[in-house]
Amino acid sequence: MDDGRTSDQPQPRTEAGAPDPHRWWALVVIALAQLMVVLDATIVNIALPSAQHDLHMSDGNRQWVITAYSLAFGGLLLLGGRIADLVGRKRTFVIGLTGFALASALGGGATGPAMLFGARALQGAFAAVLAPSALSLLTTAFTDPRERGKAFGVYGALAGSGSAIGFIVGGLLTQYLNWRWCLYVNVPIAVLAVAGAFALLRDRPGARGARLDVPGVLLGCGGLVAVVYGFSEAEPRGWTDPLVLALFAGGALLLAAFVWWQTRAPSPLLPLHIVRDRDRAGCFLTMTLAVIGMFGLFLFMTYYLQVILGYSPVRAGLAFLPLTAAIIAGSTQISARLLGRVPPRLLMVPGLLLAVAGLLLLTRMRVGSSYTTEILPSLLLLGLGMGLTFMPIFATATAGVAPRDAGVTSATVNTAQQVGGSIGTALLNTIATTSSAAYIAAHVHRPADRAVVLPEGVVHGYTVAIWWAAGVMLTAALTAALLITAKAPGHSTRASTPVTESVG
Repeated sequence: MDDGRTSDQPQPRTEAGAPDPHRWWALVVIALAQLMVVLDATIVNIALPSAQHDLHMSDGNRQWVITAYSLAFGGLLLLGGRIADLVGRKRTFVIGLTGFALASALGGGATGPAMLFGARALQGAFAAVLAPSALSLLTTAFTDPRERGKAFGVYGALAGSGSAIGFIVGGLLTQYLNWRWCLYVNVPIAVLAVAGAFALLRDRPGARGARLDVPGVLLGCGGLVAVVYGFSEAEPRGWTDPLVLALFAGGALLLAAFVWWQTRAPSPLLPLHIVRDRDRAGCFLTMTLAVIGMFGLFLFMTYYLQVILGYSPVRAGLAFLPLTAAIIAGSTQISARLLGRVPPRLLMVPGLLLAVAGLLLLTRMRVGSSYTTEILPSLLLLGLGMGLTFMPIFATATAGVAPRDAGVTSATVNTAQQVGGSIGTALLNTIATTSSAAYIAAHVHRPADRAVVLPEGVVHGYTVAIWWAAGVMLTAALTAALLITAKAPGHSTRASTPVTESVG
């Protein structure tokens, strides 16, 4: 790659000296690990009723099977990214895979709710180590703009479709084996990925003599955990509950203190020049908003298909397959081919508007809606839109990052995705349940009405929440249009020129 400046010639080869001949096989290993992490956020959803019955969980406690994972994952991602930079990405990748597999085995063998909750928290913690090291390994393995586009097309497809794949796999394992295999399945996947990592991945050593920013870890992770926990507790307790308000206030204070400390820390956990970059900040915010709108939908559609339409776990999982196919097509066949020629926001904004259109179609959903004529078109539009959006977000957010900051930048992208998913699920589920309760209370006048009104009220709550999801997704489109101004990678040196300390 030559832009006419000889001083830029070595930049794409900074870490390896030459293109890695095994980089495409390395992509398979990285993609396998990423798929395991992303699908595990949803694979247990379909299995949750069976696990609840088997382990005698209460309705109030069952949410922790999901929340324990998302809290640990979202709260510790920045720490995981910095560990990847300090210790070395390949070593961190292998540690994350090994720990994730052991935590999965522990959860699969759980004998009580507390054991399962703890195992899920451990899974989230090791996922927080694994995910940023995987993305930073990909970032440094592919530096040519055209190859980079293809690699991030695969990665973006997995990031966007992994959750839907989790529903399919979870349905199959739950129906034909049992819920425990939704956790055990991670063990053979991790073993294959570890073997591939030792054989195929290349990396530079970690930064010797560097130290972790311990105050930054406590402030940043504590703030994220408090905010995500607050959203998760808003559903059972209500938005005005003192604990929920205290969690939001405490989280905001901790995050403000975190930002203040990062301007003074000798080795900051999140170097603020990364966030000051307009395009990168726009990508982080766009990702958060887009995932808020998308992840809440998964929860509604799972219950709609199984409870309202009476689908089996396998049939419900397969109903998400067109969404997955559309995400993969949008990411690998459209975004990956066009990113080198057009500015990223010309992919993101139309993609997000397609997703808005899909969500608006779903607001017409009723108790007797047809999957083929009413649900399927919405899923296809949403999937295609997300496929167009995720790939350029990942590529743009990590472009031009200095090697020492690759891990923490990758972690910030994943944090935006995970925290957005946690907030979206809690926020939209709270809107849905309160809207359903209000509808049922207004329409049940005698006991005989309840059998008819109850399913109508549940679906009404879903459609109200989907209207909110469409509004959040539209905000994501506006954010991408206004903040992200990067040029096409093929016409810019951004992808090959690392950001420096003076950026911002």
